[in-house]
Amino acid sequence: MRYLYGLAILSCLILWSSCRNDFETVASTGNLEFSRDTVYLDTIFSNIGSSTYNLKVYNRSNEDINIPTVRLAQGEASNYRLNVDGMPGKIFENVQILAKDSIFIFIENTFDINNLPTNPKEFLYTDQLLFDGGGNEQKVELVTLVKDAVFLFPEKFADGTTETLNLGDEENPFLVKGFFLEDNELTFTNEKPYVIYGFAAVPNNKTLTIEAGARVHFHNLSGIIVEQNGTLITKGEKSNDLEVMENEVIFEGDRLEPGFSDTPGQWYAIWLRGSLSSVMNFTTIKNSTFGILSDNSQLTLKNVQIYNSSNIGLLAINSAVTGENMVVNNSGQSSLAIQLGGIYDFRHCTFANYWNEGFRSFPSVSIENTLGDALAADLIKADFKNCIIYGNERRELSLFKSDERAFNFNFENSLIRFEDPNGEFANNPLYDFSNSALFTSIVQSVDPKFQDTEKNNFNIEKGTSGAENIGKNGVGPDFDLNGTQRGNSQQDHPDAGAYESIEFPQG
Repeated sequence: MRYLYGLAILSCLILWSSCRNDFETVASTGNLEFSRDTVYLDTIFSNIGSSTYNLKVYNRSNEDINIPTVRLAQGEASNYRLNVDGMPGKIFENVQILAKDSIFIFIENTFDINNLPTNPKEFLYTDQLLFDGGGNEQKVELVTLVKDAVFLFPEKFADGTTETLNLGDEENPFLVKGFFLEDNELTFTNEKPYVIYGFAAVPNNKTLTIEAGARVHFHNLSGIIVEQNGTLITKGEKSNDLEVMENEVIFEGDRLEPGFSDTPGQWYAIWLRGSLSSVMNFTTIKNSTFGILSDNSQLTLKNVQIYNSSNIGLLAINSAVTGENMVVNNSGQSSLAIQLGGIYDFRHCTFANYWNEGFRSFPSVSIENTLGDALAADLIKADFKNCIIYGNERRELSLFKSDERAFNFNFENSLIRFEDPNGEFANNPLYDFSNSALFTSIVQSVDPKFQDTEKNNFNIEKGTSGAENIGKNGVGPDFDLNGTQRGNSQQDHPDAGAYESIEFPQG
């Protein structure tokens, strides 16, 4: 359906080029020019259609020309699809181009890797777009990398309905497209990527284990749900190549084109609903609506990065969360939002927000012991040690409490951006940075000198960073997110945040 709809739009957009008066033409002599000699359709998963790519064909001559044939070399058997000057197909005859004019050819691809005699993990699928024939033949290469994957999706029933999960109760149902993982699906390996449609749910008292190097991709409005007493364990490990991250567990959308590599909101969330003892290590979560949504759950996060969340990176509601060596950035609202109290302990974490997709009215870190107007619960503790809280707004920390419930927090040896030039918060005791019961050894609003916030690179610069050498000894972990050992002496204190400072390359 998406393909047909896309072709209909394309046909409408270029209909004018097919509705022209008859004109005299000469045959093509092999002098066509092309916007590129090879069209690389970016990597796709088997059975998932590519984006639409375009090729422009130019007639630079002073005469109107007629191209006897434009076709795919594999003809009707090709897995590529064309739209030539507003007409869909795979073989075209008598394609005309006015003098000093051009036409567009739009190209798409869907390939089933299971049709091959063997079933490789990756397959380079190629074809050629041929213009004319004989001595006048010209060609443009078409190339696509196709990846095999494990597809997980809700069942479609004979009556046309789709399997659903009820996230509410019998009296107040809240249905979403989804399914419970079977016992034989509760281990994700690194042999093939996983592509999930709808919500894949971990049942009560079951554990989903994701091995080091695994890649999990989600279609639009999809995610993972861990039900009450269920557990999620990601066993990522430190990678040798920090660009490839070969041992990292990565959660992201199913659009593999470079244009989607940093696009927020492509899928929904990892949603913990009463999860017990979930642990994530060396894991990257990107391009979701919520990175992690922890609702009344227990969660340990070690060496976790969350980027490009259209709403919130880590939303914790009345949960118990421990985090170390975390980086969260680029969230449409907050990078970390704590609501309805709970228990929290963050060490050497970088909570930043350099959202550039539009206006942002929420701080990087928001802490509340309420949820809406009606609910409140004890914030038993929210401790931040050796952390960075920063971003491109003046105030990147928000504290809001109900006096009816406990509201205990402490920031220690951390860099916090909080500027109050007009004294709006001068009489609010929650923001009394001189109160050592709440704030100890805080550096306020000094640039951490991140290496490249647009590329989610939160290394800090040696010699200039406001986070350098301000950490408290003995907080741990002993090694930063790069694997560099932290300082731990009177002369060499650790730096705040997830990274020890480094020399930036010059130029």
